[in-house]
Amino acid sequence: MASVPAKELREVDLSLKNPRKAGVMALFYPDNSYKTNIVLLLRKKYEGIHSNQVGFPGGKMEREDADIRITALRETQEEVGIPPEKIKIVRALTTLYVPPSNFLVHPFLGISEETPSFLPQEEEVELLIEVPLENVLDDNLVARKTIVTSYSANADVPYFNFNGYTVWGATAAMLSEVKDLLGMALI
Repeated sequence: MASVPAKELREVDLSLKNPRKAGVMALFYPDNSYKTNIVLLLRKKYEGIHSNQVGFPGGKMEREDADIRITALRETQEEVGIPPEKIKIVRALTTLYVPPSNFLVHPFLGISEETPSFLPQEEEVELLIEVPLENVLDDNLVARKTIVTSYSANADVPYFNFNGYTVWGATAAMLSEVKDLLGMALI
């Protein structure tokens, strides 16, 4: 699901790029009807690479963060209001390099056992998008389309269509891994 060919990503010498580190959280939780959801967010419009894109809660590692796991938990609390003690990290997912922003993203799969009381960060979050687990697993919600990106005027990208929102790029790649892991667990 990566929008940049995997071969290109494998050939990147990260020691020359000196990427910034980011931690993000793929957080599952029960909704009020006891169905499992995952939360995504639509970022506000701003002057930057990821303006108005859908992604996981998360962000860059700060000096005071002991490790990248702490970054993902801190950023999740800052962006959607869920305290770290309410999140059980199940596992780390595959680290992914994002060339346009020069971030090395460390995603984590987390679970909250109760329905969260979300508190979106007004400065960064335009909207929370709650996606039912069955939509994550639904192959009919995966497609391709041509979009304008920071690196191409006509990029043909794979994406997830959740509630009318296009989820592509690094977030789609991470969601694809989550989907594969959950699919294997259901077999």
